[in-house]
Parts: sequence; C-alpha cells; structure tokens
Amino acid sequence: MGNKIPVSVLVVIHTPDLRVLLLERADHPGFWQSVTGSVDRADEPLEETCRREVLEETGIDAGRHVLRDWQLQNRYEIYPTWRHRYPEGVTHNTEHVFGLLVPEPLPVRLAPREHLAFAWLPWEQAAERCFSLSNVEAIRALPARIRGSNAAGAAAAGRADG
Repeated sequence: MGNKIPVSVLVVIHTPDLRVLLLERADHPGFWQSVTGSVDRADEPLEETCRREVLEETGIDAGRHVLRDWQLQNRYEIYPTWRHRYPEGVTHNTEHVFGLLVPEPLPVRLAPREHLAFAWLPWEQAAERCFSLSNVEAIRALPARIRGSNAAGAAAAGRADG
C-alpha cells in the first residue's frame, strides 16, 4: 500500500474572458481535466499545493497570478485502480477547489509523464470536455464566481473611496 495523503486540490486556471486551461491525462488519453494534485505532507498549506502542482503540470508560476480559494470541497470515492497509492483502508479523498486567474492564455510546458496535450477553451466547451464531475461543476460555476468576485471588488473599492 502507498502513503499518498487523501487530500487534493483542483485548480481551474482561467482568463478574465473565461477561457479555461485543460490538460489531457497521459495515463488515460481522451480524459481532460484542470490541474489536480495531492498534498505532499500533512502540514502542506493548500495554497502551496496549488502553486506546486500548477508549476509542475503547466510551467505557470501561480505566484504571479490571482489564486483564490473557492471555499468548496468535494468528497469522493477513490477509484479502486488507484487505491494502492493510499494507506490501507483509505477509500475517499477530499478535494479543495481553487481558481487561478491569468491575464490571457499563457504558454504551457507539460509534464510529459502526466499529460499529453493542453487546450485553452471557452468555459462551456471546457466543461463539456472534462471527465470529472467535480471539475465540470467547478467550470460551470466559473461565470457566477467571476461576477461575484467583481461585485465584491467593486463594493470594497466603494467602501475605500467612501
């Protein structure tokens, strides 16, 4: 049995006009997803996990962009074929969802053992292409999240001016 920690992040990388970066998995060609990855140690902050995974999987430095914790968690059953990576008896993972806002579609440097291809797609097409239901739901929620963060930013600016 493995020692992988059953806590992970899902990072939806997107532009202001809602183009979303998807990656095609090397171990399952045809399966597209956002950046995902597990914490390396029990005390690793989730934001650090996001930055590490984004850099490893895409070459994008998340520290140079706006990373937001969506305060959304998904708990799901780990596919039996992958349970050997976890301690004995572990059957579920908790995924924490984040968004990473980048100014435009950025160049991507894939980790060849993890991904075969990438695509920057309009959010509707990205949601249709994903294989993971939690990833689909996160991408479908993106327009409302962006409107919400823009409204919150405008409200905060109004308070600061007032």
